[in-house]
Order: sequence, then structure tokens, then C-alpha cells
Amino acid sequence: MIKFDQVTKRYPGSDEILKNVSLHIEAGEFVFVTGHSGAGKSTLLKLIAATERPTSGTVLIANQNVSQLKASAIPFLRRRFGLIFQDHKLLYDRNCFENVILPLRINGVSGNEAAKRVRAALDKVGLLHKEKAMPITLSGGEQQRLAIARAVVSRPSILIADEPTGNLDASYAADIMAIFYAFNQVGVTVIMATHDALGMSATQNRVLHLDQGQLTQSKSSITGINQTAFNSDVSTS
Repeated sequence: MIKFDQVTKRYPGSDEILKNVSLHIEAGEFVFVTGHSGAGKSTLLKLIAATERPTSGTVLIANQNVSQLKASAIPFLRRRFGLIFQDHKLLYDRNCFENVILPLRINGVSGNEAAKRVRAALDKVGLLHKEKAMPITLSGGEQQRLAIARAVVSRPSILIADEPTGNLDASYAADIMAIFYAFNQVGVTVIMATHDALGMSATQNRVLHLDQGQLTQSKSSITGINQTAFNSDVSTS
């Protein structure tokens, strides 16, 4: 589904951010991308989401070579993705409902169908009762839930999350991870950049570790949050 073949990325005036990275992510996987600050995690996610193109090498998304796509084709490719950022990127002059509906409007979905999807997405993340609330009135964990609702409202097949729990305490982080696991369990591919995936993964998940722009590890891990607790949290939210 996603394949990197000897991918290098360099920005103008900088050293190589990624160096000869090769990887393969199958549909339906849950993959953590780890590494120190500046290791290249965010750049890797941008290449997967086709918001950046490689300097050299090949990035294939669903057998499409991103570098060879016409600019007009990129927005259609990006519809496969839901993007979630650590700083949320919410619109604070619009309420929760209006924040979530924005991607649908961009994609030409409107009326009752759009409203139905928005409320379904808010319900999935436990915020249906706050659809008219302004984002500034939400807690940090609720703002991240709202960002997730906006990312999934268009029903993407791939969720890409860049440090989604980095500013949250342990309780909120567990809630957010529960949501990601729930989407993964219904077939959504999840790719998450984090400083500490090992502290969050309850089952075996692939870990892609970057060090100074190079992929140094690709492994599975088993660690310490109870999956049953995750499932219970999601079912009652």
C-alpha cells in the first residue's frame, strides 16, 4: 500500500533530512514512527501524505508514484488520508461542528449527508454533546479528539498522526490511543509519529525507528497499556 524505495529528502539550504529510507506498510497496519527530535519523523509523514515530494528515490501510495503525479491529481490522492497534528490546527472562530464539516465542504459534500457524517464523527470521539461548543472552551484532550473527528469525517483509509499525545497527560493520552486502536480494528491504517511508542503500545505493532534521517529499526513491540481497557473506553465514549 505504501512503499519507500531509497528515499532521500533535502530541503533547500539544509542537510538531508531523510537518507535512503526504504520501507513497506501494508493496508490495515498500525505503525509507530519513533526517533529523537529532528530525526525526520514529520518529514516521513509528509512524504506519505504527499504534502512533500522526495528529493530522490520512489514513494508509492497505492501503486501510484507520487513524484510522477500531476499537481491536479494530488488532491484526489490526499483524500485517502486523515491528518492529525500535535497542535490540532483547529479554527478557533468556528464551533466544533463547523470545524469538522470543513473537509466535507472542500470535497463537495453538503446538506443532510454532511451533517450526518459530522455528527457520526463527533460521536465516535465522544464529543457529540459539544457540537456547538467553541474549541477554546475544550480541554487539551477534547481538542485532540476534535482534530481526530475532523480527520476521519471524510472516511479516509489511512490516518497519519504526528505526536498526537505529546502535550497530554497519561489519562488523556490513553483515551486518544483508544480511539486510534478502535479505528485500526475496523481496517484503517494508522501511522503515528511519537517519541515514545513503547509506552503506548498494548499489542504487537511495528516500530520504524529513525536516527539522523536513517531508518535503523523495523520491529514489533509488546508493552504495557491494557487493550481491554482501551476497548472499554471506546465503547462507552
